Formats: sequence, C-alpha cells, structure tokens
Amino acid sequence: QVQLVESGGGSVQAGGSLRLSCAASGFTVSSYCMAWFRQVPGDKNERVGVAVFDTDASTVYLDSVKGRFTVSEDNAKNTLFLQMNNLKVDDTGTYFCAAAPRCIYSDYTWGQGTQVTVSA
Repeated sequence: QVQLVESGGGSVQAGGSLRLSCAASGFTVSSYCMAWFRQVPGDKNERVGVAVFDTDASTVYLDSVKGRFTVSEDNAKNTLFLQMNNLKVDDTGTYFCAAAPRCIYSDYTWGQGTQVTVSA
C-alpha cells in the first residue's frame, strides 16, 4: 500500500522559512519520481507543480520558487523534504506530496496535503 503523509506546514511571516516533510511507506522514494504540488483556494482549486525530483536525481522547480525552495530526500528515513526559504505571501497554499514510478501526472499517488500560510 503506497502512502504519503505530509507535515511541517504552518504560519510564517514573509521572509521566513519552513521545511515540509513527506513520509513514504509501501515503496522506496529513491526509486520513484517524487514531486511537490501547491493548491490555492479558488473556483478551480488547480494544483500547480512546485518541484519534481526525478529518479535520475535531477530536480525541476517552478520558476517562481527557484533559488528559494530546495527538494531533498533522506533515504534512511524514506522521506522527501521541501525546504522553503525567503517565503512570500504568494507561496500560501496547500502543499501536496506526490509519488509515482515515473514522472507521469496521472500516475501520481497523493498525500493529504499540509497548509502553508505566509503573512505580510
């Protein structure tokens, strides 16, 4: 059973930092494509890809977070992290961890999400 549990969200002032965690079970994160998505409240509640950590160890970031967000994984803990620095109000949203054998959106298994609120 593939499961993902996010944690580490909260409220922070602009310029602050948060580290999100995604604890995985039922598979090994090092062998999967892992990703972080963000959903902002609205009529469509669209989920936007924030970062994708591919199986070849390359990472693709959303342009608006480049230089501020960093994805890493701890193989011993089978956990994916998203380090978020210099947070901006526009970073506010619900962050979801996702995993799949390959980086194919329709194949992702999703976590429950963790809320990040950045205030001015």
